[in-house]
Amino acid sequence: MSAFRIALVQLKVGLDKERNLARAHRRVLEAARAGAQVVVLPECFNSPYGAHHFPQYAEQLATSRTAARLAAAAREANVTLIGGSFPERDDATGQLFNTCTVWSPEGERLGVHRKIHLFDIDVPGGIRFQESATLSPGARMTVVDTAVGRIGIGICYDIRFPELAMIAAREHHVVAMVYPGAFNMTTGPMHWELLARARAVDNQIWTALCSPARGQGAGYIAWGHSMLVDPNGDVVAEAQDHQGEQIVYGTVDPARTAAVRQAIPVTTQRRFDVYTGPKAVADNGV
Repeated sequence: MSAFRIALVQLKVGLDKERNLARAHRRVLEAARAGAQVVVLPECFNSPYGAHHFPQYAEQLATSRTAARLAAAAREANVTLIGGSFPERDDATGQLFNTCTVWSPEGERLGVHRKIHLFDIDVPGGIRFQESATLSPGARMTVVDTAVGRIGIGICYDIRFPELAMIAAREHHVVAMVYPGAFNMTTGPMHWELLARARAVDNQIWTALCSPARGQGAGYIAWGHSMLVDPNGDVVAEAQDHQGEQIVYGTVDPARTAAVRQAIPVTTQRRFDVYTGPKAVADNGV
């Protein structure tokens, strides 16, 4: 598996869906011209982030204008496109999901990830948000085989649950976990970088987070700071203009993964014979 260049598009998102789609398309092409082979868009890139916006902007995958624009952008740019997320309405049930689609350089859909863990929090003096007021949770984890290797997908709050990245790394041997996300001005400074580095170092894999640009006039203000973290837990690329739109570039190199795992071989030292079952709890006499 060879190294590849990844682009994280920290996109400005407004109320006009068509403008959001057009802006994303332009940025995907720009990233491709700069040599990116994988391009990532942020969570809710076609709409503002907010429970009252989700029903208004939701689309069915089978007829989705957003999905069609993502396929066209991937094909025109000749890149693997991790299409952030957008509100999806299930064709059969009408349920709403926060959904990420992944596209091949030929414009074929490679995978669909519905956000598994809904953002239901209440931080005193900070923020209260209830995604479950309008959204339903996804029911399966997502690992996608792409032209550059196997990639695991999560959306925003999914990163707080280490089991997804651990299973993707240990059982599915992903080269990277990619999380389109929109942390806010409360949770962002607390945990955005910490969680990215934790998922990377725990599993010795590349980890990428892609946020919308910070819009001060928006009802929900994203933290920004899109970043790429290497398997040693080092931040190797990060958005510096937190107020504006920009593209963050980095190189995902499997050789770095191999070097980190050779130096500190926790991937081969785990004791699953101890961690699971009744034997995991020691008797008082031990």
